[in-house]
Amino acid sequence: MENLNEILRLRREKLALLQESGKDPFVITKFDQSHHSADIKSNYDELEGKTVSIAGRMMFKRVMGKASFCNVRDLKGDIQVYVARDSIGVEEYMGFKKLDVGDIIGVTGEVFKTKTGEISVHAATVTLLSKSLQTLPEKYHGLTDTDTRYRQRYTDLIMNAEVKDTFIKRSRIISTIRRFLDEQGFMEVETPMLVQNAGGAAARPFETHFNALDEDLKLRISLELYLKRLIVGGLERVYEIGRVFRNEGLDTRHNPEFTLMELYQAYTDYHGMMDLTEAMYRRVAQEVNGSMQVTYGEHVIDFEKPFERITMVDAVKKYANVDWNEVKDTAQARAIADKLHVEYEDRHQKGDILNLIFEEYVEEHLIQPTFVMDHPIEISPLTKKKPDDPEYVERFEMFINGWEMANAYSELNDPIDQRERFKAQEAMLAAGDEEANTTDEDFLNALEIGMPPTGGIGYGIDRLVMIMTNSPAIRDVLLFPTMKSLDK
Repeated sequence: MENLNEILRLRREKLALLQESGKDPFVITKFDQSHHSADIKSNYDELEGKTVSIAGRMMFKRVMGKASFCNVRDLKGDIQVYVARDSIGVEEYMGFKKLDVGDIIGVTGEVFKTKTGEISVHAATVTLLSKSLQTLPEKYHGLTDTDTRYRQRYTDLIMNAEVKDTFIKRSRIISTIRRFLDEQGFMEVETPMLVQNAGGAAARPFETHFNALDEDLKLRISLELYLKRLIVGGLERVYEIGRVFRNEGLDTRHNPEFTLMELYQAYTDYHGMMDLTEAMYRRVAQEVNGSMQVTYGEHVIDFEKPFERITMVDAVKKYANVDWNEVKDTAQARAIADKLHVEYEDRHQKGDILNLIFEEYVEEHLIQPTFVMDHPIEISPLTKKKPDDPEYVERFEMFINGWEMANAYSELNDPIDQRERFKAQEAMLAAGDEEANTTDEDFLNALEIGMPPTGGIGYGIDRLVMIMTNSPAIRDVLLFPTMKSLDK
């Protein structure tokens, strides 16, 4: 096999010769592309014999004397190009023979079928639009090393068609969500990423310094508190799709920056959020995958059936065989946790331990779409209490494939109660809980102005894309996932 350094040297030499002869591809500013590969193939009957212009990366070339074949890959796929010396001219044909796999070319010619029946373009002109000075991965083995794929996503997109399909589908998922919410009367808004108080979720924030004001700021961990301010201001239905940042570990379902969508609707509650969520997921599944049944790994996720609705207490009774209604206090809760081998910390109270048992014993069983409702108040500082049982709140989390996919509340709009909840969070922070919220005085002021009864929900967009594209890891649905620096 030719030495790689020699191949790279020859490519640069070819570029230098082109530039010396006044054919520098990098001075070309445009090419009028009339069709994509898939459009030509799907509309062959009407395009046969007609002239088209295509552009893309040359992925294969076979030179056979006076005629050659190559494959051009564009956004929508590959198409074969037939290049004959007598059609494009002697000098141009010599230039074509010197092209390399990976070069970006524009081709104008007639649509036809070869003797073997392959839809192709018979080139009249071939224009070099960009010279590739690097080699692509070997044709048959492709780009399979995951670390390289994530670091060099551009190469991954070139070599692996299913990767490109995933990200095209991701874009369609988000545009479908936007259309759905627009039809429901929601307004899309944007709120700050740099904040003084990173609240609205249990997570440790990233911190930075703003030189102009000589102030320490944080990157947002949630969209919640600003969107609720907009509900106070009279914007009755708002949503935002944006990046949030959490200073936590990396695994198959977590990346420190990820895409969150939150929406808030005045004059409804968490039951309204359940209805909206079912409708939205069905719409996305049908429009993007063409079916309400979506395969993920070994499971078929059915979005057509009504989503199961179960309280956290009933779920723990069902899967851990513990009747939490019989648990009187934190001491009894800790004894049950010890018996079940569920670890907890000194600061954890009765409600915290219920949630820990739920995470350990229940989540893995929630494969089909399930709303788990009525969480303990200890883990829900921004949520309305249940009027008939103030130890619990009007909250649900939606689970699919054992993963939390959404988190929703009947939003707490009592400023006095909210201040007390913030105080409890401050005490937890002082006791060493780095994920506890801090008091947000401006948000409390907004609540004192008055916020109507409101339902709110947050969706992890990346996990939604994972389910809809059968992707095993969050990095597979992030174009540029967080990676450790190669310099470290």
